[in-house]
Amino acid sequence: MIREALPEDFGALMRLYRQLHPGDPALDNGSDRDVFDAILATRGLTLLVLEIDGVVVATTYLNIIPNITRSASPYAVIENVVVDESVRRTGLGKQIMTATLRAAWDAGCYKAMLLTGSKTPSTHAFYRSCGFSPDAKTAYLARP
Repeated sequence: MIREALPEDFGALMRLYRQLHPGDPALDNGSDRDVFDAILATRGLTLLVLEIDGVVVATTYLNIIPNITRSASPYAVIENVVVDESVRRTGLGKQIMTATLRAAWDAGCYKAMLLTGSKTPSTHAFYRSCGFSPDAKTAYLARP
């Protein structure tokens, strides 16, 4: 089942995010929970989860961004795509990405974007199989 995340999914999402970024330090001041709660409460920000037998095994973070150009059509940015290591390469990633893109299109988005830091060919092949093109735009990233 694919659905929007609920407050009680916080622990499951943090477990998945540790697989995505194992080097990130654990936060013990509660700020991660505060941000999670803010995401759940903010219109246009959606954490989708895929659960099997009551266990969250995949997630995406869909950001719908209002836009003045393109006939005032919003666009989507998809972040934090994670499928649990134990169920990768079973089609679940494709299922949650299909649902994520459907939500973007249903919101009227004229495009959806994502970035990946992965250099793994299979990761790039996965995103291409979901309909993303690496050639449509050039991405630049700045960090503080």
